[in-house]
Formats: sequence, C-alpha cells, structure tokens
Amino acid sequence: MRCPDETGGRARCARCLRPGAHCLCPLLPSLANRTPVLILQHPQERRHALNTGRLAALGLQQARLECGLRFDPALWLRPGLAPALLFPGPQALPLAAGTLPPPGELLLVVPDATWRHARSLIHHNPALAALPRLALPAGPPGGYRVRKAPGPQALSTVEAVARALDVLDAPARHDALLRPFEALVQGQIQAMGPQVYARNYPGADAGARRGLS
Repeated sequence: MRCPDETGGRARCARCLRPGAHCLCPLLPSLANRTPVLILQHPQERRHALNTGRLAALGLQQARLECGLRFDPALWLRPGLAPALLFPGPQALPLAAGTLPPPGELLLVVPDATWRHARSLIHHNPALAALPRLALPAGPPGGYRVRKAPGPQALSTVEAVARALDVLDAPARHDALLRPFEALVQGQIQAMGPQVYARNYPGADAGARRGLS
C-alpha cells in the first residue's frame, strides 16, 4: 500500500494512521474477497482524520491503495481482469447479480475522495474516465454521521466497497469491514461531545436509525 503518512503531530499507528490510543488495527478483518479492489485516493483524503479508504484496503486481502492526482493506467489494465469504475453516471450499470463478469474477472476501481475531488480525479485521468462504470443499488443511508454528505445515499469509501462486494462476491458478506469504521465514527462523536455533535449534524442519528430499521 503506497500512501505516505503526512499527518504529523501525535504518535500514530504506522498501519492505520490513527493516534496510538485510538488504533483501529484490532478491529480490522482480513477478508478473502474474490473481486480485487483498487482504491485511488485523492491527496486531500490521506490527510483527513476520518478517511476510510485506508480501512477498506487494510481489511481486504485483495486490495491496493494508491494516492495521487494522476495515475498510470497500468494500475488497472491487468491481464485477465476487466476494470470497472465504481462511480455513478448516466452510463453506469447498476450492480446486480447475473449482469456482471464472474468474480475474479472484474477489477473494482474505487475513487477515495469527496464528490468534488472524485470528479476532479476522473477529469484529470482520461483513461480512468473511459472505464465502464458501475453504480451501487439503492440501499439504507450511510453511517458516516460525522462528515457532511450531499444526500442520505452518499456513502463513505469503506461502506461503498463493502456494499459492492456484497453483490459481486455473493453470497459472501463483508459486514466485518465496517467494524473499524463504526468505531471511528463513534469515537469522533464522543470526542466532540453530544451538544457539538447535535448542533453540527442535526438529524444524523435519526437517519442512521431509519436506515437500520
């Protein structure tokens, strides 16, 4: 995994990059995903305390994370694999069983960035923009309650990867990939305190509860 640690400050775990007292490594699984995943991370994300792309890469046996603004197409043009970009759009094919290449033939390429930065990555990488696109099916709201999102269907990177692999690698489930993510979110809520959280993220918990009902 190539993603330099530029966080600085407090001593951090060299693996998950969290502060030592809040290391998430004990919660990280090692899931044997059949569909390999390539995560392309915008440089702004690797500096973000709530980044989840790294958690996704660490929790999967077949996953690679690369940071940058421009990427070598050789990263996804691999013999025997059909790369597809997980990003919505008019031409995106909805993820559904029976309409995709068999597991092991598809390479899932996932941008790890805000929506604005993800569009920028795609714009600055024509070979990436030319890939077939996949879109997640409608589902419950995401659990990223401590980061602004454009709508209830917006997911963190690790949630998007887990939901996609639940379809691509069915009947295998990838719920364990979300354990460190949930701990990350809960720890951040506790750190900011209930009043600050309620003021800055009104209705977030109610939305999350509706999604789990």
